[in-house]
Amino acid sequence: MQRGAVTAPLDGRTKGLPASLTALALADIGARGWNVLREDLPLPLALLKASALDHNARWMRRFREAAGVAIAPHGKTSMSPELFARQMRDGAWGITVATVQQLRVCREAGIARVLMANQLVGRQAVTYVLDEIARDAAFEFFAIADSVALVGQLARAAAQRQAGRPLSLMVECGFAGGRTGCRTVEEAMEVARRIAEASPLLRLAGVEGYEGSVPGATQAEREAGIVRFVAFIAEVSRRCLDEGLVGRDPLLLSAGGSAYFDLVAALPRAVGDHRAEVVIRSGCYLTHDSDSYAQAAARMRERTPAIGDLGEGLRDAIEVWSYVQSRPEPELAILTMGKRDVSYDLHMPFARWRFRAGSDQRPSALPEGAAITALNDQHAYLQLPATADLAVGDLVGCHISHPCTTFDKWRFLPIVDDGYRVVDGIATWF
Repeated sequence: MQRGAVTAPLDGRTKGLPASLTALALADIGARGWNVLREDLPLPLALLKASALDHNARWMRRFREAAGVAIAPHGKTSMSPELFARQMRDGAWGITVATVQQLRVCREAGIARVLMANQLVGRQAVTYVLDEIARDAAFEFFAIADSVALVGQLARAAAQRQAGRPLSLMVECGFAGGRTGCRTVEEAMEVARRIAEASPLLRLAGVEGYEGSVPGATQAEREAGIVRFVAFIAEVSRRCLDEGLVGRDPLLLSAGGSAYFDLVAALPRAVGDHRAEVVIRSGCYLTHDSDSYAQAAARMRERTPAIGDLGEGLRDAIEVWSYVQSRPEPELAILTMGKRDVSYDLHMPFARWRFRAGSDQRPSALPEGAAITALNDQHAYLQLPATADLAVGDLVGCHISHPCTTFDKWRFLPIVDDGYRVVDGIATWF
């Protein structure tokens, strides 16, 4: 099977592209001379700002260098081979996935190192992974395990497939009331020993966990819990090394969603005499948002003042634009976007910009108090002052509250410059 960049056949059936468009290669998008504000593309439309992507990539590079960590961005955020390739060019250690379908997209895009931050379970998933390990000697794959039962299943599958090299596993640490992950050091060590006993079919590569759902009645309690959780991962890794169970040098330690990766950076770079490689997994840094991750970034700068030395923080890179289709009441405008187009699981979209084609030179800010209060499948309810200069046919630009659940509504997103000229584009594979 030929490996390389995943290409998407795009035409007028693709949301965000002109209905009259015949087949167009994704690589040719930037050459069309399209401009969103000139209405060369239909709305609603989710887009990416090139300047914000560039800024965020540089910021994360500075953070990694200052903290001494590597990054394997979680691919589930965008599921875009073009963004994966960009992150790898920026120096990413690899890409993180949660499912084998996501892994397949990475493999077709030529990603050679993948961390599956989820349990590898089920015949179809296990068979595909073992076949890829056998097929490509350059492919590095890491999965996680939190039970002796799962390790036994993987060992039996590996014995049957005989891939020619071991399946690399990491012990997953968890916490009471959380999702997957060993709850105690003793449970984690039982899993680690079972992995080591299954050598050479399996190999213990490291220890990992996910801190983002650690509970706490207050922000301070939650952060204290995350500090303890990070120490738990470090303790399990020390015990594994003391018992001679680890089969990888350096030891791999990983955690870090998009909200607390500064706290995860406290994982040790060495455990005793053994080197450790710390890999964070933030998936949302590249595009950011105006809600949960914006708040998390502000809190990160408070608790880790050195982050302020990295310069301006992350910027919103995703905008969703739509038309005003109706002004049925003085203080209400109805937009041509809805739940099918923009995230709403954490917060409603944030209405920011207004543009009148053929009249305005650039977008202007919506009046204070303008807010989206509800969404239907294809409609947004924009409350605004009765005196607001907003007419049917005007364009409205919104920032978003959650990148993950905006990306998955779009097969294609253009990348635009600060004048909204389309310079490139990405495809997604959800």
